[in-house]
Amino acid sequence: MSATSSSSFLPGDLNDALLIGRVWRKTEQHEGPCVVVVRGGEVFDITATVPTTADLFERDDAAQFARSAPGVPLGPVAQLIDANLPGASAPAVRLLAPCDVQAIKACGVTFAVSLIERVIEEQAGGDPAKAKEVRETIASTIGTDLSKIKPGSEAAMKLKAELERRDAWSQYMEVGIGPDAEVFSKSQPMSAVGFGADVGLLAASVWNNPEPEIVLAVNSRGNIVGATLGNDVNLRDIEGRSALLLGKCKDNNGSCAIGPFVRLFDDTFSLDSVRSASVSLRVEGSDDDFVLDGVSHMSEISRDPADLVAQTCGRHHQYPDGFMLFLGTMFSPIKDRDAPGAGFTHHLGDRVTISTPQLGALTNTVRLSTEIEPWTFGVRALYRNLAARGLLVAE
Repeated sequence: MSATSSSSFLPGDLNDALLIGRVWRKTEQHEGPCVVVVRGGEVFDITATVPTTADLFERDDAAQFARSAPGVPLGPVAQLIDANLPGASAPAVRLLAPCDVQAIKACGVTFAVSLIERVIEEQAGGDPAKAKEVRETIASTIGTDLSKIKPGSEAAMKLKAELERRDAWSQYMEVGIGPDAEVFSKSQPMSAVGFGADVGLLAASVWNNPEPEIVLAVNSRGNIVGATLGNDVNLRDIEGRSALLLGKCKDNNGSCAIGPFVRLFDDTFSLDSVRSASVSLRVEGSDDDFVLDGVSHMSEISRDPADLVAQTCGRHHQYPDGFMLFLGTMFSPIKDRDAPGAGFTHHLGDRVTISTPQLGALTNTVRLSTEIEPWTFGVRALYRNLAARGLLVAE
């Protein structure tokens, strides 16, 4: 594994960034999850004034409130990051995913490159050995540059008709260039893991990969209040067998990582910052010398982030606790790892790091879903804990 410092996991403009997160900490009186804000590189526990991040994101003045809310100082954020790096001993203050009771939703096939790879998974029936041959066939049939096609446009519908004529149409094409985006439930509220935690794979999967994405924090009114990073862990063989197995391949113990912090929108960071971001991925093997690097450019997304939010919520579907929305990825790794033509799949112990300068970096270690810490602290446990600490008040 490459040597890293805490600064590489934090925004490059840390002193300007307004970061919201969650930690697990123990005091003389109580133990449990706490809402924290990072201001000027220092961490403050503000749970006494806002018990959940969902409550904070509901405020019209979320950024202003976070800048001034009184809190318990927990020290420099760099120390918190160092203590939570993979392989570090059990930290006194443990970073959690920066969301709590919000729904966790995800968008698929929002980039042309990932669209092609989803079609390949389908055509190969989840068999990685067939992927190379199918990839070449697909490329010769439909080409690989769909990035200039606007989903739902007249040109897209003409392309659909042509692909149907060639028997090359796919359900992935439908959500990739059709009028309706693919939006699915990635994970359950309270189930996402945070910075430094293990992510989980099903033992039955032999073809899988990380999916580096930007994740939007959205409140119950559909207002996008900030953004963070996420790993939408993907089991390519299981989804490739049937798209109806999406839930099985997407929602498992540890299959959703979010963090390290939500950066609130303000004068220094906005939705336009998200639109222009480049998201980097690095996978480092622990049992081999394998290194994989890639970059997703949000400027190449087929659907605007605001449109994806509008397709997720509105009069047709409400989220009273808000939601986190994965925006999709253009990165489907095909670099050979174990054998020529076999493409990429994870090895247990892989370290996955997802980064972009204004959000910092999210790093996690790949394990089996059955071997990592089980998820036992859900919404009921959260509210029991907050009530015991005297942090719930009627509004």
